[in-house]
Amino acid sequence: MNLDFTQFVPNIPYILQGILVTLKFVSVSAIVGFVLGTILALFKIGRVKILSWIADAYTSVFRGTPLILQLLLFYHATPQLTGYDISAFEAGVLSFGLNSAAYISEIIRAGIRAVDTGQNEAAAALGIPYRPMMKDIILPQAMKNILPALMNEFITLTKESAIVSVIGVFDIMRRSQIVAAEKFKYFEPLLIAGVIYYLLVMILTLAGKMVERRMSRSD
Repeated sequence: MNLDFTQFVPNIPYILQGILVTLKFVSVSAIVGFVLGTILALFKIGRVKILSWIADAYTSVFRGTPLILQLLLFYHATPQLTGYDISAFEAGVLSFGLNSAAYISEIIRAGIRAVDTGQNEAAAALGIPYRPMMKDIILPQAMKNILPALMNEFITLTKESAIVSVIGVFDIMRRSQIVAAEKFKYFEPLLIAGVIYYLLVMILTLAGKMVERRMSRSD
């Protein structure tokens, strides 16, 4: 085995700079996914059939096609179809945010359905309109139930964000690939990237458990 990690030590700061790019990308994508996913979930459980159908169709398309295909379509097809020269970061946020929304909508929908129906009946008996009931009573309870699933989706998003390296986003993976190409050695820099991703996931996992414990104490 011809391994030499010492020659990659000077490149570690360069690879570490990708953490900020990755976290920025994941955070923006997660916000887009959560906001749109919440809207889709409300459409699915609502009484307007056309909105429910649209939400179901949206989920079916984004869950039924590969994420990398969606990423490449946004990046390469947007300029062709609209004339807008979309950046790699924008294409990544759109594809990951819209894809994540499909999964988050199902998580939130299941969380809302899990709330005791007595809450709806009590709100109706008190004359509370549907929108305030969902915003102030149902959704807060649902969020407590689905927090672990949402955290898992965020962790998955963090790991899958490495895919954006294929369109040139200078994240952790892209930087490790550049270092590998410069030195014609791939195992060491890719292993360094793997360790960084693993540590990020472990930190996010611990943060999620802390939030869970805090919310459970507030019950």
